Amino acid sequence: MEKLSIKEKKLEAINLNVFYGQKQVLKDVNIAIKANTVTAFIGPSGCGKSTFLRTFNRMNDYVEGFRKEGDIIVDGKDIYQKMIRVEELRKKIGMVFQKPNPFPKSIFENVAYGLKIQGIKNKKLIEETVEKSLKQSALWDEVKDDLKKSALSLSGGQQQRLCIARALALEPSILLMDEPASALDPISTSKIEDLIWELKQKYTIVIVTHNMQQAGRISDNTAFFYMGDLVEYDETKKIFTNPEKERTQNYITGRFG
Repeated sequence: MEKLSIKEKKLEAINLNVFYGQKQVLKDVNIAIKANTVTAFIGPSGCGKSTFLRTFNRMNDYVEGFRKEGDIIVDGKDIYQKMIRVEELRKKIGMVFQKPNPFPKSIFENVAYGLKIQGIKNKKLIEETVEKSLKQSALWDEVKDDLKKSALSLSGGQQQRLCIARALALEPSILLMDEPASALDPISTSKIEDLIWELKQKYTIVIVTHNMQQAGRISDNTAFFYMGDLVEYDETKKIFTNPEKERTQNYITGRFG
């Protein structure tokens, strides 16, 4: 992997160790992620991928017994410093979860929710942002005549794209995705993948996926985790065709995992 200059680094972990109580979940992880790329985290269940993803928006803060050593740097700042305002941080770093989790409100209100929470009252601005976010998440054409309809009446794939729109409405610069297509059918999965590819023009995207074909299709770089270790991190093409480590080769070829 080419060394990135300080300017090029959007996200970075330096000597990161993560513990839940006595259990060590991540061991001495070092990684630098470039802006406007898609980075996939792969590896068997329980290897620390999702925990690592959640260190970037401090979602692990809610987990009992969580503690970390080492640094997580976003845009050159250590995000675990005392003066960091976590709410501000999470505006900059959107998150999409494994299962679509729309609110039991209208399609419009789902996307407008974050803006209203921030105290934005300008109706025109809210309407413009909702439309823009639904267009960015490739959902606008399907729902533009039904914005008052309950979000829960949408299909699973539409709900997930709505959740992406909801994250984009806050204008983040980073999008974290924790297996965003694992609960979806192949057609919806394909739409989400196309969307990810388009969104990287504007956002830095990190995706956890169990689906190695998916990682191969949509990511620029891939990080392979095993038992809390970052085994290998490189361009996706290299990881899938010519990995340096035997453990990576064995996982990619399906010998374990």
